[in-house]
Amino acid sequence: MEKHITAPYDKETVRELHSGDYVYITGTIYTARDAAHKRMYEALEKGESLPFDIKDQVVYYMGPSPAREGRPIGSAGPTTASRMDKYTPALLDLGLGGMIGKGKRTDAVKEAIVRNGSVYFAAVGGAGALLSKAIVSSEVIAYDDLGTEAVRRLEVKNFPVIVVIDGEGNNLYETAIEAYRG
Repeated sequence: MEKHITAPYDKETVRELHSGDYVYITGTIYTARDAAHKRMYEALEKGESLPFDIKDQVVYYMGPSPAREGRPIGSAGPTTASRMDKYTPALLDLGLGGMIGKGKRTDAVKEAIVRNGSVYFAAVGGAGALLSKAIVSSEVIAYDDLGTEAVRRLEVKNFPVIVVIDGEGNNLYETAIEAYRG
C-alpha cells in the first residue's frame, strides 16, 4: 500500500503504517550516523540534552556527499542501520518516532520499536543520487566537526521509503522470505 505522511508524526500515524507499505515522507527529518549516535548516547549518559528534540522525529542514517552547485545536498543514500543498534533502544525510549536506513536490526531494536510504537523504514541503497532529489534543504545543526557525520536537519518532499518493521513488530525482511519460499 502507498501512503503519504508528514514528519514529524504522531503515534496514530505509526499505527496506520504496516510492514511492506511504500511511504513518501514530507517534512523535517534529521541525519545521524555512527559518530553522532555515539555522541548523543554519551550526552544522555551525562544528563545532557540532545541537539534536537527527538520526540516523534525521524532519524535518517545517512552521511551525504558534498552538494553540487545549485543543490542543497549531494548523494544521500542510507547507511547500514545495524551500526546504530547499540544506541537505538535508548533513543526510541525517549520517543524517537522512526528511523531510515538499510539492512536488518537486532532483536533489542525490534523490541524497542514495538514497546514505543515506532517504525523502521528502509531507503534503497545505491540510489543516493535519486534520493537526494527529494531533499529540499539541508542544515548542519550539531557536531559540525564530524563532517559528513554531523547531525543535519533536512526538509524533504515525498522522500521514498518502505516500512520494514512496523509498530507491531512485523518485519518485512522476515515475511518476504516466507512469502518467497511459500
